[in-house]
Amino acid sequence: MIYGYIRVSTDKQTVENQRYEIQRYCESKGISVDKWIEETVSGTKSYSSRSLGRVIKRMVKDDVLVCSELSRLGRTLFMIMEILSLCLNKGCRVYTVKDNFCLGDNIESKVLAFAFGLSAEIERTLISQRTREALQRLRNEGKPLGRPKGAKGRHNKMQGKAELARQLHREYGVKEACKILGVSKSTFYRCCGFRQMIAKCKQNEGADVSSLTNCHK
Repeated sequence: MIYGYIRVSTDKQTVENQRYEIQRYCESKGISVDKWIEETVSGTKSYSSRSLGRVIKRMVKDDVLVCSELSRLGRTLFMIMEILSLCLNKGCRVYTVKDNFCLGDNIESKVLAFAFGLSAEIERTLISQRTREALQRLRNEGKPLGRPKGAKGRHNKMQGKAELARQLHREYGVKEACKILGVSKSTFYRCCGFRQMIAKCKQNEGADVSSLTNCHK
């Protein structure tokens, strides 16, 4: 199965250019797209929560994913690495038109897959280390962590972590703090007290809130 993947960030952008590029590329390779996947979503949003993630999940050995360029898969290097690593580990191929990448069952692709996987593992280790250091620093400062004693209410993975979230925000910024805590931006804003940003976050996953340096309850 050959999948053609098209992503635009806003509904004002057109998918036609990407479709045309992919079609011309496939014609030059003597192949044709069996199924098109089109979505309007920010590249900063996790691929697993996009149509792309569902496609990758059902792809099998020898399937091909074609897109106009690597940036269509995601906006961060590590997200792109993870996507490519998943595809290569499943025996699938990834073709990009503008970048002219042909990743498949060859030694170069296997080396890249190893590098992608190693980079992702290093990133996870660094995130874990930063989390432990931030928690220890807060403990040393005598700041309470975890759910307040006797607190009741529905389960919330961020309950009792407002101070930690604010500390991580000041040191690393919103995006990195969300990655360390393993939560969405909406959850992070709600925990920190960025109430005014929750609605904006739902409308625009890539909203820039780096200028907000103070958290209020």
